[in-house]
Amino acid sequence: MISQNYKTEFIEFLLDAGVLKFGNFIAKSGRKLPYFINAGDIKTGKQIERLGEFYAQCYLDKVGAEKNTVLFGPAYKGIPLSVSAAAALAKHDIDVPFFFNRKEAKDHGEGGVFVGYTPNNGEDIIIIEDVITAGTAIRESMALMQNVNAKVAGVIIMVNRMEKGKTDMGAMEEITAEFGFPVYSIVTIYDIIDYLETHPERLPSPDHIDRIREYLKEYGAKQA
Repeated sequence: MISQNYKTEFIEFLLDAGVLKFGNFIAKSGRKLPYFINAGDIKTGKQIERLGEFYAQCYLDKVGAEKNTVLFGPAYKGIPLSVSAAAALAKHDIDVPFFFNRKEAKDHGEGGVFVGYTPNNGEDIIIIEDVITAGTAIRESMALMQNVNAKVAGVIIMVNRMEKGKTDMGAMEEITAEFGFPVYSIVTIYDIIDYLETHPERLPSPDHIDRIREYLKEYGAKQA
């Protein structure tokens, strides 16, 4: 299970699983990234079980055990994330339903675009995602939610990259301003920087923290 130091444990998990990488990467936006986060590098049963425990801890800290919620995992990466989070919450005796979408609606059998639980009025939906860059995936999920009775009450992601979205605001803050619900993250990029400053051996070169800080000077969101 997860300890009280779960943020540190989570950063170490990201590094050990190869989810958090350092180097030179190009984002879809064209930004040149000094680090990269890819939940697609989770590929074993133990890893996905462990990741679900971190999502569950964030859920308990931010949403709480008493909420009547449903987890939604957007295809494709959100599907195993939401399932693992639901399974981890079950270990806390919190039996949270989950559902996910197909990329293309099924026109035979049960049909439809959704698989799993059908949310009801009065239930809150928590979207489970890996990261938010420009918020495109969340907006796509919100378009799907127009066909669901329940309302979206929040989003949980792995890492808040603290980057500008379409404006000088952070992408997470833009989502909150646009849709009215919070976006929670297990850790932020500044949590990762703090960890790396005391564990420089985890970096490919000593100057990499400076590279991340320089990147955030240019692309980081304005702090309130």
